[in-house]
Amino acid sequence: MEMRSSSKELPVIALVNWLGRTAIAWINELGAVAIFFIKAFMMIFRPKQVSMIVQQIYFIGTRSASIVMLVGFFTGMVLGLQLYYTLVKFGSAGVLGSAVSLSLIRELGPVLTAIMITARAGSSMTTEIGIQRISEQIDALYTMRIDPLGFLISPRIAASIVSFPLLTAFFDLVGIIGGYLSGVVLLGLDPGSYLYRVEASVVMKDITGGFMKAIVFAFIVSTICCFHGYFTHMRKDSYGAKAVGLSTTSAVVQSCVLILIADYVVTSILL
Repeated sequence: MEMRSSSKELPVIALVNWLGRTAIAWINELGAVAIFFIKAFMMIFRPKQVSMIVQQIYFIGTRSASIVMLVGFFTGMVLGLQLYYTLVKFGSAGVLGSAVSLSLIRELGPVLTAIMITARAGSSMTTEIGIQRISEQIDALYTMRIDPLGFLISPRIAASIVSFPLLTAFFDLVGIIGGYLSGVVLLGLDPGSYLYRVEASVVMKDITGGFMKAIVFAFIVSTICCFHGYFTHMRKDSYGAKAVGLSTTSAVVQSCVLILIADYVVTSILL
């Protein structure tokens, strides 16, 4: 009887051990990411960073603007089309402008912009830094007494903080224009009603809330993508070029998941 009871307890003990190891690993990684971010963020304010920050703003912000605005335009058109047929059933087609603008400014604008930047610029950041790590270029910076965090990571974090809100604003504006085209030009809604509803329903709290989300997403995406690239050589599942590919995949997936989680948390705080 004693042997049977001990054999039944073994799976439970194994499960508890696995949960404990997983929790400790998550806490260790979270602490490492936090320290990594704090050290890199403190180096943003050095005078020598300005030129590198401008270069990263061009790469993260300017070169992502076209794809962000394209996605924003068609998102607004789809919203205008779907919401129009939904609102018509309740006799409220006149509030289409409010529905489109608030949906974009409060939620879809910051979230979709962050995901698109993650897919385009975030993956590139991880890959570039990861290749520099495995090719020992980062070690060469140490030998030249150049701090890799200040040289590689800080400009990307600062550029993300600047670029995310600006691209979110472009996304929102182009999306509202897309909703106008879909609802007014294609479906025949009164243009004055659409524009009046946009102006009357959107208040400064909605705009600042969307920008706050964009800044939070900027911290998340830049930190996670740079962290995975910087520590590519410490992966246990692979090494070399394969490690760079897996690091890029992990960075994009984790960034997208954390964007959605952070969106819920920030929304619950702002409401």
